[in-house]
Amino acid sequence: MTTATEAGTAEATAPEAARTLFTALTGREPDGLWSAPGRVNLIGEHTDYNDGFVLPFAIPQRTVAAVGIRADDRSRVFVASTFADEPVEVALDELQELFPTAAGAEPGVAEWAAYPLGVAWALGQDGVRGPGVDIAIASDVPVGAGLSSSAAIEGATASALNDLWSAGLDRTALARIGRRAENEAVGAPTGIMDQMASMLGEPDAAIFLDCRSLETRLVPLGMAEAGLALLVMDTRVKHAHSTGGYGERRASCERGASIMGVPALRDLSVDDLPRAQELMDDVTFRRVRHVVTENQRVLDTVEVLRTRGARAIGDLLVASHASMRDDFEISVPELDTAVDAALAAGALGARMTGGGFGGAAIALVEQDAVQSVSDAVTAAFADAGFAAPTLFTVTPSAGAGRDA
Repeated sequence: MTTATEAGTAEATAPEAARTLFTALTGREPDGLWSAPGRVNLIGEHTDYNDGFVLPFAIPQRTVAAVGIRADDRSRVFVASTFADEPVEVALDELQELFPTAAGAEPGVAEWAAYPLGVAWALGQDGVRGPGVDIAIASDVPVGAGLSSSAAIEGATASALNDLWSAGLDRTALARIGRRAENEAVGAPTGIMDQMASMLGEPDAAIFLDCRSLETRLVPLGMAEAGLALLVMDTRVKHAHSTGGYGERRASCERGASIMGVPALRDLSVDDLPRAQELMDDVTFRRVRHVVTENQRVLDTVEVLRTRGARAIGDLLVASHASMRDDFEISVPELDTAVDAALAAGALGARMTGGGFGGAAIALVEQDAVQSVSDAVTAAFADAGFAAPTLFTVTPSAGAGRDA
């Protein structure tokens, strides 16, 4: 059997690699190519599963799914990926047994395969079924970098199955499908921000998302017009949302909401924090304080972008990082080094982005200072004895859809 690494080379673009892998493994052309982007969260971390506010945007890096309806009469999902050596084949009727439908539980397949198979399972839970399909996946979204490579897989797969199975679901419904796959099939207790950003992204705009109502509003960023760039600093410290640290933070948030007698931390304001401190142990209080103040920072960022522009949001980014470092305790030395070095080199603002425990940070920089800030971060990593980071700029981009 041709392996994924043989069929899809690192030099190929994601669409080329997905198509090549599909043809190598099936001997035919796919029915189409669908893709979905990763995302950068400008601000609003760990607020989504607390029914709060977030401000992400889709990035140019995308995951591509080459998909075709199977020619035989077997209702099976066959998935392969350029970042795995062996494909996985599962009967649609066996998906129910494959996934334990409990956050934190282990899926019955390799984690990478649980994302696309979980989407097929989640669609089936909603009564959507179709013929068996072959799926080949390739991606240029960095894995484990906090840029939501998982939601990109889910978005590409959901978009493809939505079309091929004639489900007729809108993008918000497909985002819900992706979240269910991640929560219940993969076992990662994440919110819906990543899936919504990947599905709903638009060029030159962030998505202001109310995670309780799922109402969205596009917020123009105008960074290029302002002479600014957003630099991603991938520490290359891998993380996984299905491991314990993420779940522990979520449990602390739920405990804090229960102590305060509210459905979710979304229902608290900064004015409630003194009472919360009286009622809670120190760790629970600091977790709550991060979420409550981060929600306010999201609202403040939206207002500042509207009234003063992107150049004025730097201090909010810095405050967000400090809160995640000190109160939520999800940063790591590499992330702190990236943020500190970028700021020392002249960045207007910087913060870690994503779930934490590794991944990437972002820095808002002058366009003509991208190289000098990048050089400063790289030097700081070398001085600290860390592996060299991966640095690149991103621009707000379009969401999921069919490409060919």
